[in-house]
Amino acid sequence: MNSQALLDIQTPGGGGARLVRVSLTLSSPFSTMKLFTGLILCSLVLGVHSQWMSFFGEAYEGAKDMWRAYSDMREANYKGADKYFHARGNYDAAQRGPGGAWAAKVISNARETIQGITDPLFKGMTRDQVREDSKADQAANEWGRSGKDPNHFRPAGLPNKY
Repeated sequence: MNSQALLDIQTPGGGGARLVRVSLTLSSPFSTMKLFTGLILCSLVLGVHSQWMSFFGEAYEGAKDMWRAYSDMREANYKGADKYFHARGNYDAAQRGPGGAWAAKVISNARETIQGITDPLFKGMTRDQVREDSKADQAANEWGRSGKDPNHFRPAGLPNKY
């Protein structure tokens, strides 16, 4: 006795959904129940795989958004614009999805940790000043990641290019 199954699986892709048609014919040692259990398991694995690929793609694009905001901040070199660029980078990254929001949080936390070490050495800031600046930066980061308008932190006179 042979068992045959035809299964259409729709998977999300970068350019839209893909349709995968699976046709299996198994000889008698396999039951139809085992066949369908295996097919369902495979479809779950494909779905989870595509979700992880989406997450990593979002994280990569989110990291690029963070770099763009940092580069713009360095280019603008505008006094008082630091919090705006923090909020904007986190906002742009989080708009990518959960992967982008994760990347924004990891990058923001790493940057604040590094600045906690370097600012007292290179900028002559006291530990209290570093702590206050970091707290304000993290508030701007969270503001942006939560989807709130980064222009809340935009200083007057900052060129429209940014």
